[in-house]
Amino acid sequence: MRIANINGRLALIQASGAVDVEKASNGRFAADPQAIFDRWTEFRAWAGVQSGSAADAFTDHELQPPVPRPRQVFAIGLNYRAHADETALETPEFPHVFTKFPSCITGQNAQVTRVSESVDWEVELVVVIGAGGRAIDEADAWSHVAGLTVGQDLSEREIMLNSRPWPQISLGKSHAGFGPIGPYLVTADEFQNPDDLAISCSLNGEKVQDSRTGDMVVGVPGLVSKLSSIVTLWPGDIIFTGTPEGVGVGRKPPRFLQTGDALLSTIEGIGTLRTNLR
Repeated sequence: MRIANINGRLALIQASGAVDVEKASNGRFAADPQAIFDRWTEFRAWAGVQSGSAADAFTDHELQPPVPRPRQVFAIGLNYRAHADETALETPEFPHVFTKFPSCITGQNAQVTRVSESVDWEVELVVVIGAGGRAIDEADAWSHVAGLTVGQDLSEREIMLNSRPWPQISLGKSHAGFGPIGPYLVTADEFQNPDDLAISCSLNGEKVQDSRTGDMVVGVPGLVSKLSSIVTLWPGDIIFTGTPEGVGVGRKPPRFLQTGDALLSTIEGIGTLRTNLR
């Protein structure tokens, strides 16, 4: 199943177009895309029999973040060994967790202000929680996942790395628009192997990141289990699972985003998320 936020309304994406969920369900489910996660099991059962519903055409520019107002946004650092190597840092024994504050979330074709000369790119697989909980067993973790989407963990390196006495990682990753996600939310059953997907990022047509999610130090089930061992996960929460190698700060000399740059972040089976710097 593939769902989207089209102009603020929840839509079920089919080959023929977009099915407006509120209209097709005669009001059973609200138009608000965020509201669906609290009724995820019920919604999935309904959506599974909607193949014949009337669908409308839509454009890429109508797409908004599939999870517009998550209660919690988790982000994982150093979750690909090659990325840890390029930044000369060790992979942690327990996942390195920080947050991107929810006000940074945006969607497809976002126009993001380049707030400094040190803004960096990080393509990431984003996990969306369906059934929440605490102390989720790793073997059961996928059953708690609503689906997967593409994310860009945009990062302002100056405040992240040079603040004293402590690095400001969460603030450096939470400027307005620094959390693009989209274009769609795709359920795990749509993938041949959701634990190993091609992931890449192109900057103005140049591929700068190219890896597979199977290279993560801690995969999706492990992250869900480890996070829930400490906090309660709520329906609609999202997890940025970490970025592979190829980020700007790891290059010699470092390379950062410029006004007018276009990032294309792609994950196999989900699609491509476009982000524009202004």
